[in-house]
Amino acid sequence: MTTPRTDTFLPSRRNALKLAGVTGGTLASMRSVHAQSPSTEQIRIGLVGCGGRGTGALTQALSVEGSNVKVTAVADAFESNIDRTLRAISKMEDKVDLPKERQFHGLDAYQKVLEHCDLVILATPPGFRPTHFEAAINAGKHVFMEKPVCVDSAGARLVLEVAKKADETNRKVVVGLQRHYQNTYRETIKRVRDGMAGEIIGGQVYWNGSGIWYRKRNPDMNEMQFQVHNWYHFNWLCGDHICEQHVHNIDIANWFLDMLPESAFGVGGKQNRIPGQPSEIYDHHAVNFAYPNGVRIASQCRQFPGGKNRVDEEFQGTKAFVKIGQITDYSGKVLWKSEGPNPNPYQVEHDELHDAIRNDKPLNNAYYGATSSFSAVLARTATYSGKPQAYSDLLAADFNLMPENLTWDSTPPVVPDKDGNYPLPMPASYKLQQTVA
Repeated sequence: MTTPRTDTFLPSRRNALKLAGVTGGTLASMRSVHAQSPSTEQIRIGLVGCGGRGTGALTQALSVEGSNVKVTAVADAFESNIDRTLRAISKMEDKVDLPKERQFHGLDAYQKVLEHCDLVILATPPGFRPTHFEAAINAGKHVFMEKPVCVDSAGARLVLEVAKKADETNRKVVVGLQRHYQNTYRETIKRVRDGMAGEIIGGQVYWNGSGIWYRKRNPDMNEMQFQVHNWYHFNWLCGDHICEQHVHNIDIANWFLDMLPESAFGVGGKQNRIPGQPSEIYDHHAVNFAYPNGVRIASQCRQFPGGKNRVDEEFQGTKAFVKIGQITDYSGKVLWKSEGPNPNPYQVEHDELHDAIRNDKPLNNAYYGATSSFSAVLARTATYSGKPQAYSDLLAADFNLMPENLTWDSTPPVVPDKDGNYPLPMPASYKLQQTVA
């Protein structure tokens, strides 16, 4: 691959840089002439993606206590989705400045929002995230972006490269892996770093739950419109639920271990085939991650009804057993238990982003956002292929799920057969989707 494009808004990722020796560390932010000095100056907020999470993030951004903010532009692929956001913020009218001419729709609508904001919230289907993040940083915006931030290798490399530019231009970036902003996690990891549990040598992470939503095809939709509308069921848009959802727990493993997996090996499949709801993604994955120094993490996620739901993480140290909010030794004695306040982490991440913008504090979550998202891509590739996958090899691979030219008339990367079903990834036939020359 060649060096990235310098033209800001073209929706393509094929020219993303290859990064060698990538780590999960965060570079120190640099001051720049564009940095906003501490003040009560109004922050204009733009929203790209008017779904439930985007609307929730906007509401939280407008609720930052003591911050002079106003939403000044919104966008969504579908015009009808914008109405949901407008209804949700209707009681915050003193913080809303959204005339019809700043309500944009279409696949290129994100470009127009960037002309009318200082801080942009990126909450579209995840496949779009790398391109939108690149555009936002190139346009000089601060960014809140939802997880995951990539669904393939090209996207991961691009986000990591743009993260460096965010540092160089002093743009603040928060990623919606909100456990990093939750007191019980912060307090637990402080004790782990202080050595209370000894060296972490293994762990288990889970997101086992019931099924996900499915949106029926509207009669007037073409195939591209349907897939964007029903984005959770297509890998180029969501990365499968192991990326879209289980990334939270995989991220915690990377965070608590303070390192990235070297490889992954696992199994998965689709057990629940609901008539009239064809889907390309699996409904269960089980993966073993191999980390440096012989550390192993067992990962489970599923989305089907029945059984016991479980969403949590636990780790075994040489001295003690770690659950979030509690550490016990192996005799059962409680060494520490969290008893402090635990404010809403979804709000805290916006509070701290605004504080960083106003007071010029270093803040850039894009690095761990990319490495944790890519760890989930690694796991998905292992289950789809049925073969062990090495982190460094996959990151360097020519693996790009996104269409080169994205319009409503484009052909999506996967299309249904004559019966309306989509091919499931199978180990015997699975191949990485590569950039089209």
